[in-house]
Amino acid sequence: MNAQTLAQRAYAQSSATTRTDRALEYDLIARVTHRIKAAAEAGPAAYPKLVEALYDNRRLWTALAVDVADSDNGLPADLRSRIFFLSEFVQAHTGKVLARKARLAPLLEVNAAILRGLNGRRHKK
Repeated sequence: MNAQTLAQRAYAQSSATTRTDRALEYDLIARVTHRIKAAAEAGPAAYPKLVEALYDNRRLWTALAVDVADSDNGLPADLRSRIFFLSEFVQAHTGKVLARKARLAPLLEVNAAILRGLNGRRHKK
């Protein structure tokens, strides 16, 4: 192992431990959103990947809803209720998308809006 490899590993470990909760939330939402887009753009053959990405998006939104429902959550009550409402929308709309009764775009728009909101606060706690 050379010095460059050691330095890269040390930096990677350090940067991972200094990330804020908001930065982690941003990255999770960005990753699942990217997976949804990529599967949708890949066409019908990628439908199983789309279903998997939508399932993960639902799990993510369930976790967000549980978090904002916690009385110890520090976000303002209005913002918490809006996030909870969005979670309910994502759950219901995903079911419609999977039943091929609704378009995928609203789910991507919701995630994009959350990413924009988190982007301004990624490095704050």
